[in-house]
This record gives sequence, C-alpha cells and structure tokens, in this order.
Amino acid sequence: MDKYVKIISGVLQLDAKNVANTIHLLNDGATIPFISRYRKEMTGSMDEEQVTFVRDELRRLTELDKRRETILKSIEEQGKLTPELKLKIENATTSTELEDIYLPFRPKKKTRATIARDKGLEPLAAIIMKQQEYDIEAKAAQYITDEVKTTDEALQGARDIIAEWICENNRARNLVRRLFADSALISSKVAKGKNEEAAKYTDYFEFSEPLSKSPSHRLLAMFRGEDEGFLKLSIEPDEATAIEKLEEIFVNGYLDVSEQVRIAVSDSYKRLLQPSIETEFRAVSKEKADDVAIAVFGKNLRQLLMSPPLGGKRVLALDPGYRTGCKVVCLDNQGNLLNNSTIFPHPPQKETAAAKNKISTLVEQYKIEAIAIGNGTAGRETEQFVKSIRFDRDIQVFVVSEAGASVYSASKVAREEFPEFDVTVRGAVSIGRRLMDPLAELVKIDPKSIGVGQYQHDVDQNKLKLSLDQIVESCVNAVGVELNTASKHLLTYVSGLGPQLAQNIVDYRTENGPFGSRADLKNVPRLGPKAFEQAAGFLRIRSAKNPLDNSAVHPESYKIVDKMAGDLGVSVAELIKSNELRKKIVPAKYVDKNVGIPTLTDILNELAKPGRDPRTTIKVFEFADGIHKIDDVKPGMVLPGIVTNITNFGAFVDIGVKQDGLVHISQLANRFVSDPNEVVHLHQHVKVKVLEVDSQRKRIQLTMKDV
Repeated sequence: MDKYVKIISGVLQLDAKNVANTIHLLNDGATIPFISRYRKEMTGSMDEEQVTFVRDELRRLTELDKRRETILKSIEEQGKLTPELKLKIENATTSTELEDIYLPFRPKKKTRATIARDKGLEPLAAIIMKQQEYDIEAKAAQYITDEVKTTDEALQGARDIIAEWICENNRARNLVRRLFADSALISSKVAKGKNEEAAKYTDYFEFSEPLSKSPSHRLLAMFRGEDEGFLKLSIEPDEATAIEKLEEIFVNGYLDVSEQVRIAVSDSYKRLLQPSIETEFRAVSKEKADDVAIAVFGKNLRQLLMSPPLGGKRVLALDPGYRTGCKVVCLDNQGNLLNNSTIFPHPPQKETAAAKNKISTLVEQYKIEAIAIGNGTAGRETEQFVKSIRFDRDIQVFVVSEAGASVYSASKVAREEFPEFDVTVRGAVSIGRRLMDPLAELVKIDPKSIGVGQYQHDVDQNKLKLSLDQIVESCVNAVGVELNTASKHLLTYVSGLGPQLAQNIVDYRTENGPFGSRADLKNVPRLGPKAFEQAAGFLRIRSAKNPLDNSAVHPESYKIVDKMAGDLGVSVAELIKSNELRKKIVPAKYVDKNVGIPTLTDILNELAKPGRDPRTTIKVFEFADGIHKIDDVKPGMVLPGIVTNITNFGAFVDIGVKQDGLVHISQLANRFVSDPNEVVHLHQHVKVKVLEVDSQRKRIQLTMKDV
C-alpha cells in the first residue's frame, strides 16, 4: 500500500498522509461524496475529482500488480525467470511496458517462426543476426533436411524467426510507437459497393488526417462507420521511414548476410510490427475518444441534473400531440397525480374552444400555479394555444424537454408508480415533475436516454455507466434529499444507500409515517451504523424538531453546534436565525483532534443558510413568434433559443422548430474557444443569428458572434 501511496501522491502532488487516509476511507467503504464533504481533515480538503482520481489510480495499480503476478508465475513455470528479468518486471510501471517484457515468453499459437524453429532453423537465424558470415548461402545449405528442402527455404525460415525477434524487441516496438505517436495518419475509404448505403459518412469516403489531431467526435464517427461495414480505416506512419529507422538498429554492414536481415526487417514491420502497434493505437485512440465523449456527456448530464427547479408548486402538465390529442395531468405540490384527461386543440379535431374551457376549469379546480409543456411534436403549437388562454391569475408557462420521457413512461419504474395508467399519462406526469424538480425525476431514467451526449452508444458502456452513475450520485448528494418525500429511485443515489436500503426506507416510511429525525433512520431494517454515517448528512427533514436535521451539518457534528449555541447562551434555532450571534463564534475554539477549521467553516456556512439548494432559480423562456418549422427560418434572423446539447465541436440550440440548430465551436464567441462549456451551459437562454438553412438535410447553422 505504501508503494501505491507514493505513486499517487507524486502524480497528484499531494501530501502522502492525505492520500493514505483517502485510500483507507475508500477501502473502508466510504463514498466519494462523503469523503470530500465530511472528511476534509483526513484528506487535506480533496475535492470529488481528486478523490475519484485516487480511487481510479488505486484500481489501475492494483490491476497492474495482479497482471504482474500472473506474468511472473507464467515465466517461472517455463523455467526462464532470471533475477534480472524479475527485477525488470517488478519495475514496470505501465501495462504496455509489462506486456512488452512478457511478449517473448507468452505462449504462442503456431506461427511462421515457431514452424521454422521446429525445423531446427533457430541457430541459422542467430548466425544471420550476427551478420559476420561471408557465405550465408553455403551456411544455409548445412540446414537442408527432409523438412527443409532448399537453401531458400532455410533462409526464409531463419528470416521468419528474425522477424519475430524484431517484433518482440523493446527498442523496435518503442521506436515504432514513437513514429505512430508523432506522425501516424488515420485514413478512411468507403467500402467497395457501399457508396449509396454509406451516404451519411460521405465526409469520410476519402479522408486522411494526423491521428494526433483527430478530435474525439471524428474518431468515433469513423470507428462507427467501420463497425457498420461502410468504411475501411487504417492507422500508420510513413512505411519507408519506419523501415529505414528499424534498419538503422538491426542492419550492420553490406554483406549478403546483412541483406537477409534487411529483408527480415521489412517483413517484420509490414507483417508483425505495424499491425501490432496499429491495433494498440486503435485501442488507445478509441479509449481517449471514449474518455472525451464520456466527459462531454458527464458535463452535460451534471448541468441537466442541476437545472433550476420550480419547486413545490401545483402544476398542470401537457404532453402535446396532433391526432391523439394532448394528454393533460394535474399534480399537487408533491408531484402526486390529481387528474388526467385529453384535449384536442389541434387538427384534425381542432376542438379549440372545448380545450380552452377544459384547461381553464382544471387550473381553477386544482389551484394550478404553473403549466409545463413538452417540447416534442406539436409543442410550439400547444404553447401558443395555452398562452392564448386568459386565466384569472398569473400562471407561468414553461416548455420542458421531453428527452427520455417516453423511455421512463414505458419503464418498470413508471409501471410501479402508475400501474393503472397508460404510457401517455406517465409521460405527461414526468414532464410536470421535471419542471418541479429535474433531478428527482431524471434519476429514474437511464442517463444514456436523456439525449445530452455524443456517440454515447459507441463508447465503452461499462466506463460510461460508472461515470454517469457517479455524476448522478454527486448531484443528488450536492443538492440533498428530503427524506420524507423522496422516491426510492432518488434515495438509491444517496451516499451509503443503494436500491435495497432505499426500498427499506420507503417501506418504513409507509408503515410508520414520516421520519421525525435523522436518528429515526437507525430503526430502518438493515440500515446499520456505517450506512447511517455515510447517508445522514445528505438527507433532510424539513419538519424535524432539531433544525440541524434539515441542514448539511452531519449528526456527528451536532454536539459542536450545541456547544457553540451553549457558549452563547442561546438555542440552536436562535443561532441559525441570527447572523450577529454567528459572528461571535471563534472557530479555532472548537478545533480538536478530529475536527479542524475546514469542517468548522462548512458548519458555519451551513448554519447561515441551512438546507440551501445550490441550484439557481428557474426562468420563463419564450420562442420568437411565427417560427414553428424549418421553412420559417431564414439566414440573418436573430432568434432566442435554449441550449439543448453541448458537444466538443459546438452547441445545439432549440429555436422553436423541430430541428435544433448548431452553433459550431468557431461561432460561439469573438475569440478562440477550446471548450464550448467555457461559453455556454445546458438550458441556457441565448440569442443566435441564423447563418445557413438546409431544409433538405434538416440542418441549421447558427452563430453567437456579435449577437
């Protein structure tokens, strides 16, 4: 473990003791949100990103050591493990270095080299490699047998062995790796006879660029095209340069025997080395492209989950439609379904008057405070229809993203929540709840279905799931969860819980009524001291007797707050209400061996705004009048829009037509932009100018420059 601590602390430039403590906490089952929020003294105030790095690097080093042990055992069983080789293996720091060392000892299937060895040609190969034999033909003749008929056959077999030696040579492999890293081109061509089928990959029919400069989205597009059988890809540096540099290592002099080595070098590169290193670089490039795409998805998901909530208001939600009508639901301020019905304000029925009447009646009957409208088919028309109704009070109207709502409505989660209702009702409820609290509703949907990523189905699915689940967990715990109203699905992501404990909490709540305090959690079946420690600080109870139960102050720190209040001769509630009282507190007075200034600072900040929601306030947005379909959009128009997706090549903006427009990264600002997230964020309200409209391909190009 000391070795791991040294390596990780060196990379992160952090104190070794803090890294060791973090590893101990992780091994003890502590979650990343808990460690970064409540164990700052132990970690040196590491943030979630740093704790995640420690966890991931610990996993990598552990896996590397497991592989190291496997390799040592394999070579030892072969009777080939020398002290020098063992030391070399033990000092290897990467899997690539480790596998290169193991390559000559890896059990091989039948190859041209193994066949040549079986024919007894390895001694001849060794003679050729020395390049000191003047008459190599005569020497090769000595190896003619029943299996080796001619000198040419003997020389060919010897060259096959030499080619394998070169391929397994560390210096040769690293040289070729450097060439790939510095100058490899990735090239793509359309597969024979696939021109029409592969139309969407037209840009890559005859394409080539330096691999090192190929962005994530382009790489993933080409790899997808290859997987679908539409493109043929190759990754390689200049062949002549590679062979020339290898000859500099292995070819000595100008004798005929040296020519044999020269031939073997060329064969080794073309047949063994180049394909081997290309495979390696394909994997590395794909992994890097995956990491970038997953990071983009993660940023978008975090922004989406942290979208401003409307809060606990009574909402009427509409899932728009034409022929089948608009599904309407009314929800109370906790998101419970009160009523559902269908209206037909659009063609072909166009029962506009009856629909207006129905909406007005529902708004009055259920004391509706806000209206949520899905942004899918007929969304703009439904928004216009609703805004044409005159209500007897101020009703805010919001357009809500439907992305993933259909996935939720057909899911097991939705069936459990609304077994007696069909998918249309469930979808409308989801739209309304998304307005009230995006985080609480979106956790019920597989993040991949939310539609804020790029190439999410092409990347490593396990890595994607791990990353997205961690982001959901981070967001849920950053906001905090109301214990007495949270769904099982939301509770699942609370630090230290999970599906079973979340279900147990809901069951306990159903049987025993609302929780009166955080301490009551200890009565939940199978929720032991460890789970309580991890979860309690992230759970809130608004109506609790102790006001700290509705704050991010952890129960383990209640005694500190009690002492602060006691020293001032006031109650905890009075301390929370009075800024003047809190100013009198001297944090240093409460420092002990377990609690330091970082935790005390967090406590005081939380007392100032207990249970505060870190999310911003929601704002009403309005699209431009008269813009409903792509044909309404003309170059030069300046329009309001909402950022719906961010990629590493730009941002997609909804301007009120079915097709989102693209603001390319070069059009985001009057300066160089390396990351679109520097300029825009998800659901941001922006002004854009239309540059170009391609109705046939359904593409709209936008700019934010000088707007």
